[in-house]
Amino acid sequence: MMYSTSIGLDVHARSISAAAFVFETGEVSQRTFGYDPQGVAAWARSLPQPAGCLYESGPTGFDLQRRLLALGLPCHVGAVTRMLRPSGERVKTDRRDALFLSRLLAVGEFVECEPPTPAMEAARDLSRAREDAREALMRARHQLSKFLLRKGHVWPRGRSTWTRAHREWLRSIELADPCERLVLEEYVAQVRECEERRERLDAAIAERSRADDLAGVTSRLCALRGVSTVTAFGIAVEIGGFSRFATPRALMSFVGLVPSESSSGETVSRGRITKTGNSHVRRLLVEAAWHHARPLSPASEADAAASSGLSAGAAGIASRANRRLHHRCLDLRARGKGANVTNVAVARELAGFCWALALAG
Repeated sequence: MMYSTSIGLDVHARSISAAAFVFETGEVSQRTFGYDPQGVAAWARSLPQPAGCLYESGPTGFDLQRRLLALGLPCHVGAVTRMLRPSGERVKTDRRDALFLSRLLAVGEFVECEPPTPAMEAARDLSRAREDAREALMRARHQLSKFLLRKGHVWPRGRSTWTRAHREWLRSIELADPCERLVLEEYVAQVRECEERRERLDAAIAERSRADDLAGVTSRLCALRGVSTVTAFGIAVEIGGFSRFATPRALMSFVGLVPSESSSGETVSRGRITKTGNSHVRRLLVEAAWHHARPLSPASEADAAASSGLSAGAAGIASRANRRLHHRCLDLRARGKGANVTNVAVARELAGFCWALALAG
């Protein structure tokens, strides 16, 4: 939509710098507000109508957009990574940023972020909290194991850690110094607390994934090898609507799993993956892809499809995906590709099959 007045907003936690550009006259006016959507909307209503505003995606999220829309002011959130700034610009201030955004809105030169619904955003926060809990648990376990290493207590090579036997071994360790005993008890308690936190979040995710808006897509994604309920839930809530991607390649690009390229003339040069876009989905896909290196069991594949209650079409896609990804992994390894390179290539194709399954319902 074309606006008579285009308003750029440089948004911070406690302030909003606004610049209004009137298209017909070229007049520019600027104001600074606290984090006050009502004040911004009232000021916008005093300008030539229709008026709309734009601000960059960032840590403030979509709260301001929702509030301004509720007040009747059209508001857009632009993808900050897709905004091209003049290369020679060496002065950066809030007022300049707001004016830059107002002119981008006036000519429509921005890529708009698709805002999640409040319910989907809450589900995404739940998934990210679970990821934080996983990282905290890994950190706590490493701290404990490295403390014991300094004291000469090492779990035997080749035996699995954090099993019942491993926990009994931890309880059997005796340290002479009272301070060291206290440190050991605190580290063990920290691990236990992190495990309980992760279990609570896993239970919440399992319950939320059964809701009507997510049950179908998560159950279909779970038919893929390496994709658990937690993984399927995380992919679903981070992507939001899979239909916004016209092709699977668009989704692969969105999660940064396509090769970078610097080609010119007759020279074609491709490099590492771009690692742009959503890093949460990329990590989930890369971790799930490791499972496709294992031997493929037709019985387990059939059980996965049956337990997910898939339609015939979705079950066929999942079956083809599991076979294709396993053979792709074997083929790349046979050609001498390293394990990490192979796994990323499998993860890229896995993203495409996730797109196909999500839209198969």
